[in-house]
Amino acid sequence: MREYKTQMEAAKNGIITPEMKTVAEKEQMDAEKLRELVAKGWVAIPANVNHTSLSAEGIGAGLKTKINVNLGISGDCKNYDVEMQKVDMALKFGAEAIMDLSNYGKTNTFRRELVAKSPAMIGTVPMYDAIGYLEKDLLEITAEDFLKVVRAHAEEGVDFMTIHAGINRRAVEAFRRDPRKMNIVSRGGSLLFAWMMMTGNENPFYEHYDEVLDILREYDVTISLGDALRPGCIDDSTDAGQISELIELGALTERAWARDVQVMVEGPGHMAMNEIEANMKLQKRLCHNAPFYVLGPLVTDIAPGYDHITSAIGGAIAAASGADFLCYVTPAEHLRLPDLSDVKEGIIASKIAAHAADIAKGVPHARDLDNKMAEARHNVDWDEMFKICIDPEKARAYFESTPPADRHTCSMCGKMCAVRTTNMILEGKEVKFCSEK
Repeated sequence: MREYKTQMEAAKNGIITPEMKTVAEKEQMDAEKLRELVAKGWVAIPANVNHTSLSAEGIGAGLKTKINVNLGISGDCKNYDVEMQKVDMALKFGAEAIMDLSNYGKTNTFRRELVAKSPAMIGTVPMYDAIGYLEKDLLEITAEDFLKVVRAHAEEGVDFMTIHAGINRRAVEAFRRDPRKMNIVSRGGSLLFAWMMMTGNENPFYEHYDEVLDILREYDVTISLGDALRPGCIDDSTDAGQISELIELGALTERAWARDVQVMVEGPGHMAMNEIEANMKLQKRLCHNAPFYVLGPLVTDIAPGYDHITSAIGGAIAAASGADFLCYVTPAEHLRLPDLSDVKEGIIASKIAAHAADIAKGVPHARDLDNKMAEARHNVDWDEMFKICIDPEKARAYFESTPPADRHTCSMCGKMCAVRTTNMILEGKEVKFCSEK
């Protein structure tokens, strides 16, 4: 029996947990420095006591930017075998977190298998599961029912949960005073908004927030404070609804920390590039430097089928400006449930954005692999290049699809390869193209 309930409680009491040691080793950081960051809430280590297969990761200040992969079934796509293949894909490419967003039927069997299998952090949105889990329509669900679903997910081993506690009556008033083009695009947020409007009651996750925190503390679940009023198009960004909710999330962050519950705060979905940096700094200020988890942001609304690219652009800017955790977006965003190919494209785009941001913000050792790649390219060592790159299989397939006559070059430049030419001159050799012997 451990002597602390949560990672934050341990950190506040000077205890370096096994999970902190794991994260410190991965980040090449002093464990005591990490403990101090966890104690302040600037770093979260989502680690449910029942997730025994977890390889702990840290999210927050001074650490590498992490990525999350969304998956799960819907009423139109109910194949759990395919979703487990997506899990395998996420683990293969190094995603640090997987969120099960299943919203149809009884999902707990899949979730238990996911927790048992995955060394990555597991997240959920209990609001999505409420109707199927409780077998009740939205209007029939009570505040106590919602808490039952939160407890069930915690017992199953989920490491972090998106809880839309910030869309309270005050935030709704701000949203309704300032009309939007897209209104509410958060699935969980829209369900809570509908429940509040139909029942006349306050948001149950806000009204019973202390009870939610009690459940999360018992299992050391990190609360990911959901942004129900995130902008769903670039014209809605940084409006009264978004900022009003963000202010509420800042207050909820401090209440969670006071109960030793770790916090992440979720951020905007669609936003023009010139607004992103200011939004990241505003969030960090209003939410007391809690780790920031963003969906994108998507920097334009006109690229369905390519939103992994619009998201990667926004994600790179966001992370370079202070965001700590990127939720991937696939080419299928806004169109359909992603297939395996979509999932891969989304993961790779997000990994590129996260890594590029880490280089920009000077995360220690972020450049190490890039420097190794430069050395391999200098030596025209293709096998070493393929080992280092994010997607070795694709890189090798591209190279070998049009093989060069000379393996010391590629088929783009052939013998006119700039690296080959310069290396030869610096080695004292003569460069010839027409009569090379």
